[in-house]
Amino acid sequence: MQGKVEISGVNTAKLKTLSNEEMMHLIELAQAGDEQAKQKLVEGNLKLVLSVIQRFMGRGENPDDLFQVGCIGLLKAIANFDTSKQVRFSTYGVPMIAGELRRYLRDYSPIRVSRSVRDTAYRVLQCKQELVEKNGREPTMEEIARAMEVPLEEVVGAMDAIASPVSLYEPVYSDGGDPLTVMDQVRDTKNTDERWLDSIAIRQAISQLSAREKRILALRFYDGRTQMEVAGSIGISQAQVSRLEKNALSAIRKAISVS
Repeated sequence: MQGKVEISGVNTAKLKTLSNEEMMHLIELAQAGDEQAKQKLVEGNLKLVLSVIQRFMGRGENPDDLFQVGCIGLLKAIANFDTSKQVRFSTYGVPMIAGELRRYLRDYSPIRVSRSVRDTAYRVLQCKQELVEKNGREPTMEEIARAMEVPLEEVVGAMDAIASPVSLYEPVYSDGGDPLTVMDQVRDTKNTDERWLDSIAIRQAISQLSAREKRILALRFYDGRTQMEVAGSIGISQAQVSRLEKNALSAIRKAISVS
């Protein structure tokens, strides 16, 4: 069927949605033990789960596994949602689902992190959520460290340790042409193959110069002396220094262009 996409055996083209009034009524029934109401809630919020797991795609994880973990987060959100608050369920459910996915990726990441560091990271996430609810904004790392009474380095290190690895070829921007990747942003622009080869070519060209030409270039461009000062230092005229310097630079440029 056109437009049909299945994940964990669920046809995403036929997912139901619920109005906010239906949602509140079913949550109250589900929290009272009504399994049928809970089933309707899950079915009516699968689109919400799908929207959240989109953020976690492209990390080598099986989409079916992410979907099932997201559904666990959805069930936790249903069980803990307070219907007396003037808040839409999606506002509460999205961070709950995302949190469950982060815990799954943290605990089953191919990069192993020690239990103590994972525990610290989990406490950081809890503290962060509490500060968001208290202050209505994202807290800084310094604020989290003060609230937890732990060193800032420990907070930053724990969060870095559980961060998901990103491929160097991950696109970060595209304007319709070739995409800009992570590698384009972090690559070393100084130690490239081109610069390395140029450096070798320059060293080889300099090695072919006479001892006097090498000394003149060293005094001029390493010590920063004037041609007159170089002339006085090696006992020749300023005109000779100028000619030898010009010849040496010309030889180097020629050697580089040929290589």
